Amino acid sequence: MKSDYIIEVNHVSKQFEDGQYALRDVSLKVKKGEFVTILGPSGCGKTTLLRCIAGFQVASEGDILLNGEDVTEMPPHLRPVNTVFQKYALFPHLNVYENVAFGLTLKHVEKSEVERRVKRALKMVAMSDYEFRHVDSLSGGQQQRVAIARAIINEPEVLLLDEPLAALDLKMRKDMQLELKEMHKKLGITFIYVTHDQEEALTLSDRIVVMREGKIQQIGTPTDIYNEPQNCFVADFIGESNILSGRMIRDRRVRFCDKEFDCIDEGFGENTAVDVVIRPEDIYIWRKGDGITQPEDVDPDDRVPKGNFTKWYGVVDSCIFKGVHYEMTIKTDNGFEFMVQDYHEFLPGTEVGMLVKPEDIQIMKKEHYIFNYFEGEVLKNGKVRFLEADWEVSEAQIAPFHAGDKVQVRVAFRDIDLQDHESEGVLSGEVHFILYKGNHYNLTIRTDEGYDMYVYTNDIWDDGDRVGIVIPKDSIILDQPEKQPEK
Repeated sequence: MKSDYIIEVNHVSKQFEDGQYALRDVSLKVKKGEFVTILGPSGCGKTTLLRCIAGFQVASEGDILLNGEDVTEMPPHLRPVNTVFQKYALFPHLNVYENVAFGLTLKHVEKSEVERRVKRALKMVAMSDYEFRHVDSLSGGQQQRVAIARAIINEPEVLLLDEPLAALDLKMRKDMQLELKEMHKKLGITFIYVTHDQEEALTLSDRIVVMREGKIQQIGTPTDIYNEPQNCFVADFIGESNILSGRMIRDRRVRFCDKEFDCIDEGFGENTAVDVVIRPEDIYIWRKGDGITQPEDVDPDDRVPKGNFTKWYGVVDSCIFKGVHYEMTIKTDNGFEFMVQDYHEFLPGTEVGMLVKPEDIQIMKKEHYIFNYFEGEVLKNGKVRFLEADWEVSEAQIAPFHAGDKVQVRVAFRDIDLQDHESEGVLSGEVHFILYKGNHYNLTIRTDEGYDMYVYTNDIWDDGDRVGIVIPKDSIILDQPEKQPEK
């Protein structure tokens, strides 16, 4: 039966010999002719997914279909795909022509046909005048073009590209992005592209697959991914964002930054904890004291929008020129911090007003609320064991329970203390993810035993920092195991 998709990845997981998972239940469908980019930070599983599609690695679970045919265990050379690697993998003893022709030569294709297809491929990548140049005399961008020509000459149905532009300088990388997009249009074949560069993904793709820790976080068009992120990781990873904790008052009304704002989102319920995303370019800014409809330094045709918008005020803390716009950090009167991008310069110390239109406020379901929840057991010595450690608990909390009772342990994000020296903690771990929420940092700490906990802090930590973990006994709350999480 012919499939509507050229590639189908169905519930694929990949576990290595050391027990670590690179992919966890990944599913993806790609239509013929699409340009799909797999995007994510280092170690998220994007290259492993590409290698499973190419056949260089075999999935531990699930299956992969090409044109409806199961190729999960088919060797790479039998699959109708070609791969372009980051390191090009050109043969240094062969010239450009010989490198491009190599695959056809192995297949014993007639010489005249080889010559025709080599010239066509080189023309496609703008390398027609370099046929007899040695590859080691070429620039990085030229070598990449040769690698792409060598891949497309075999007329694959799918071209897989594993961070092919990572080794190029910024200008050459941008030039090659445009060339790749044009090449995709000319060839009409399916491109699967792996990168950690968000701008590259937004520039090239028909659809983007955002990955984190072996799982797909969101699949969508570049516009959807940027304007409608489904969680804080996507919002933070794709472009610059102001991400704040908020509360949905009712449909089309949200509270954050200690103020209420109109928005356009519905269906989150009433009095529900949410996360709020505002892009820096969507905040209107003017010098405090100027008329709202026409600030002094804004052209008459570029006015702050009229309307009964919620306004808030602050002071410019920093202002950096970014070439196209100024990027400013604004500290508000009530202790929040916003990043704002504007074409006009507002110097540090300037008192400013701000507003945002309802349609530019993006509401997301909250992934984590205000408490960590762990499974625990009451011990004979009056302590509670959870996270593979024994913890002291207040008498009031432990009184209703007996030794051996299973309990649900609840600890507020704000009540976990992180120590500079890991030896000072009951547990030790490292900072695994950092998200700034306007007036505090939201950290994910992964313990050495592999558990994740969430911490609110005003202290500044770096990703990967080693920490000791302390939970004061009065901050540990014990509940019956079936108790529902609080929001």
